[in-house]
Amino acid sequence: MKLLFAICLSLFSLSSFAVVNGHLYPFDNEVDKKRFDVLAEDLRCPKCQNQNLADSYAPVAGDMRDKVYELMIEGQSDDEIVTYLVDRYGDFVRYNPPVQENTFFLWFAPGVMAFIALIMIISLTRGRKESQPLSEEEKAKLAELQAARKQSVEKSEKQDS
Repeated sequence: MKLLFAICLSLFSLSSFAVVNGHLYPFDNEVDKKRFDVLAEDLRCPKCQNQNLADSYAPVAGDMRDKVYELMIEGQSDDEIVTYLVDRYGDFVRYNPPVQENTFFLWFAPGVMAFIALIMIISLTRGRKESQPLSEEEKAKLAELQAARKQSVEKSEKQDS
């Protein structure tokens, strides 16, 4: 049974090697290949959320790589390719979306949150007061409460035994 499991496991894992180099495309020159690599690394897979097109094995990432290759073969510039993909998938496909009205929160929320945290830390550390010693009246009240507590604990221990 273990042998059958090991054979099945090895056969299923072999299929993953067929996709590893699936994003390599033939180019006539090294400049276009580097351009493709840069575009594939700068564009995000819309399904994987934190993987670029070069690293993602999702079907949509493969389609996007194919489209980038096709647009490059047609002679389009990097900006035109990125514009095409942004029009189709939205600003999410860019790792660095532009500062616009709809991405304003994305760009400035971390700074605002850090500023609010800094103000809270400063207000909490300044708001601390040093403890003041107890007055004689407070000390007497504390001793009285401690004695009453001690008596109630002793009384409950006697009842339990």
